This record gives sequence, C-alpha cells and structure tokens, in this order.
Amino acid sequence: MKPIISLIIPCFNEEESLLPLYKEICSVSASMEEKYGVDFEFLLVNDGSTDKTLEILRELSCKDDRLHYISLSRNFGKESCIFAGFENCAGDYIAVLDADLQHPPSMLAQMYEGIANEGYDCVSARRSSRAGEPIIRSFFARSFYRMINKISRTKMVNGATDFSMMTRQVVDAILTMPEYNRFSKGIYSWVGFNTKWLHYKNVERAHGSTKWSFSKLFIYSLEGIISFSTAPLIIASVLGILFFLISLIIIIYIVIETFFYGTPGSGYATIVCAIFFIGGIQLFCTGILGQYLAKTYLEVKRRPIYLIKESKLSEKQKS
Repeated sequence: MKPIISLIIPCFNEEESLLPLYKEICSVSASMEEKYGVDFEFLLVNDGSTDKTLEILRELSCKDDRLHYISLSRNFGKESCIFAGFENCAGDYIAVLDADLQHPPSMLAQMYEGIANEGYDCVSARRSSRAGEPIIRSFFARSFYRMINKISRTKMVNGATDFSMMTRQVVDAILTMPEYNRFSKGIYSWVGFNTKWLHYKNVERAHGSTKWSFSKLFIYSLEGIISFSTAPLIIASVLGILFFLISLIIIIYIVIETFFYGTPGSGYATIVCAIFFIGGIQLFCTGILGQYLAKTYLEVKRRPIYLIKESKLSEKQKS
C-alpha cells in the first residue's frame, strides 16, 4: 500500500490564493507521486472565513477526491486549525503549510526525502532572511527568539516557520498535548524528535494581505513566553525583593539623617514620584500574575480547541 502524505492548510479569507495554491500543490504532488510512489490528500481547514473561501473549497472537493475540507464554526485561529488538521488527517506523513504560497510547496520533495531517506522524524523550513518584512517587525522577531531562548528550557530556532513535514509518530505526540493555549513552534520543539532544518528565502504573499498585524504577533509572542517559561514570575519576585531592600535602605538613611543631623524629610514631589514608580512596578508584577492566571483559567474550563460546522472527509478519516 502506498504511503499517504497529508497536506494540512489553514485558510482564513484566502479566496484569492486558493486556486493558485491548488494548481501549485497539484503540480508538486503529481511529480512526487511519480518519483516516490506516494499518494496525497489535501486537507484544508476553513477558519471561519467571511469571503468565498468555503464556496471554493466545496467546488474543489467535488472535482478532486484527494481534496477534503473542514469548516470551523467561527474563527478559532491558526493554531486551532493545525490541531484540527492533525486530528482529522489520514496520512502516514503530515505536512503543514500556509495557503498564501509564502511556504513554497516545491520544498515538500526535500522534506519527504529528509524523512524517508535520511531518517529524520521531522523536516521544517527556516527563513534564512526576512527580506520584504518591515524593519521594526524583523527586529522584534529576532529579539523575541533571543529572549525566549534565554528564559525557556525549550529552545526555538530563529526564523522557524510552521512549514513542516513530520511522521505520524510526531503528530501523535503533539496530539497528546491538547492544551487550549497553543504555541506550535514551542510544541514542536518540546516534543523533541530528530529534526532537519531547510533554509529558504522569505517569500511575499502572492495574493491578498497578511492576517498577522504587529499587535497580533505581539500577543502571539506573549503566548509563547507564558506557555514555555516561568521566568516572568521569577522577575516579579525578584523585583519585589529588590524594592523591599531599597526601601529598607532608604528608611534607615532617613532615620539616621533626621535624628542625628536634624535634616527635614524630602519634599512632596519626591514622595509623589516614588509612589507612582513603586505603583507602576506593582501593577506590572500584578499584570504578569494576571496573565498566568488567565491562561490557567482558560485551561481548567476544558473548552474544545475548535468546533466543526461542516466537513468533507475521506472514509479513512471518518473512521
């Protein structure tokens, strides 16, 4: 029986990209089927799109038996789409790529060879440059990776993307982590396994505009820090101890200055500045605690990671 490669493709308002994407993956899959003797399935996950994405998926699935889709009940986010794909795919090898063609499907052959011929469990793509990205965005992205690798035991590769191919064993390991707050780059690193990295130059979107604004990326980076490091809690504790010692030194200084030298206390402005400064530090530390508490709150409610409104899956997937 031929091995199956499942392509999991999250889609959110990608009506302009779907047909060029379909043409590209059909070309690549035809070449790989002939060269390696494999079969393909295309599993596209519609993340509550408001354009004609679902309509196009229905049409394509009627024309091509290899193409299946899942349509979520609302926008759950890319991480939920990937998890939904993992739970519903039928492949022996599973690849994740974006619908906007920023992840070149032509790299799938190299990924498959890395697993089938070189013995790797996972082959992932890593951007060798960030050409085309805004300078500020690139700066903060590099800064994030430097910081997360210093404060977390789970090491993450700078420039790593979600574009990967992995064995069924790796996917099954990821599925044992049904956490609600998901950060795939960290999860892929945490489960371990033997990973090969392929370098490629950054590719700009062929159609449409990015769904990842700077604010969304910032929130996503916080997700990664909170999910894979407790360092912010330690920082809050250290700041508390530090300011206690500073205040103790200041109290001793004021007592000595007042009783032994008769110097009057500091003025109103100094006191107000001190109150605002210490108050800001307290709110900062409270915010850190609040973030961890919020994530814990979401986890203990045990809500599903995604809900399916409509789907067309293969018989193997349904079973």
